[in-house]
Amino acid sequence: MIKPAVVVYSGGMDSYTVLHKALRSGAPVHAVSFNYGQRHAKELVVAASVCEALGVVHKVVDITSINQLLAGSSLTSDIDIPEGHYEEDSMKSTVVPNRNMILLSLAVGYAVSISADKVYYGAHSGDHAIYPDCRPEFVEKMNAVCAIANYDAIEIITPYLNVSKTDILRDGLNMGLDYQHTWTCYNGREKACGVCGACQERLEAFAENKAIDPLIYE
Repeated sequence: MIKPAVVVYSGGMDSYTVLHKALRSGAPVHAVSFNYGQRHAKELVVAASVCEALGVVHKVVDITSINQLLAGSSLTSDIDIPEGHYEEDSMKSTVVPNRNMILLSLAVGYAVSISADKVYYGAHSGDHAIYPDCRPEFVEKMNAVCAIANYDAIEIITPYLNVSKTDILRDGLNMGLDYQHTWTCYNGREKACGVCGACQERLEAFAENKAIDPLIYE
């Protein structure tokens, strides 16, 4: 009997691809999204819509009260979203203190409670330059902790840890995924801005795959 799997699902294109990767493993999938006081909740609305259409069990967990502890990021505080590529130093303002350790810890607790043995999340190589909690050494240490933190070991699965967003998109397109059902932009306006780091990396991935992004941009 295949045990359930938990997917940390933000509503973005990386976690959307990871969600489908987990579904194709044959495990019953439980998706979990977090409202941690980020600048907008549009990605959470998108995530809920996708899970409803797929018939995936989905929890949106309100942890906005921790926002008061996570100041200093342009994603959680009243700081302008930087424009430019992810590898630029200015993008460090989008780092939310300890975010993935917090979210993964909560997802692991959820996994234990439903007798799951895996937690998936969408870290990839394009995040390594700016986000310490997306790097291989972080995942390695988290896996070591999650193997001993409970009576039942939980494995952290990062299928795209060492590949780029371009590679993730290529895999998703090969799976026939429709990326209209994702939201990447750091701004929560009606249309994607096209100039923040998240938008630029997304557009670059589509261009490198010679594919057209179905989202509408300002």
